[in-house]
Amino acid sequence: MQARDVTRGVMVAEACRAARTFWSRLRGLIGTRPLQPGEGLLLEPCNSIHMFFMSYPIDALYLDAENRVVRAVEHLRPWRIGPMVRQARRVLELPAGQIARCGVRCDDRIAFVE
Repeated sequence: MQARDVTRGVMVAEACRAARTFWSRLRGLIGTRPLQPGEGLLLEPCNSIHMFFMSYPIDALYLDAENRVVRAVEHLRPWRIGPMVRQARRVLELPAGQIARCGVRCDDRIAFVE
C-alpha cells in the first residue's frame, strides 16, 4: 500500500506494509534490514512503540482515527521507547529522516491506498 500526505501532496511511503495482528505488531521491524526511502510499516491498532532489539533508528508518525498526524517523532534510536500518544490509533514507521524529507507536520492528513 502507499501512504500519501494529502495536506502537502507528498508521497510518504510507496511500499508500505501493515501489521494488524498482535504478533506482527510486537515483532514490527525487529530483525529486518533498515527501511529504505519509500518503505514503511503501519501498525494498527497502536498508540505506542518500542525499539527493543532494533539495530537502526526510524521516524514514526502517530495518526488519529482520521489519519491526521497527532505526533511526529524523528530519529527514534534503538533500545528506546517511543511516547504513548492517547489519541493515536495507528503508527506509521518510516526510515530515519523521512519526516524531514517529506516535510510532514502535525495535523497533516495521511491517506492509504492499496
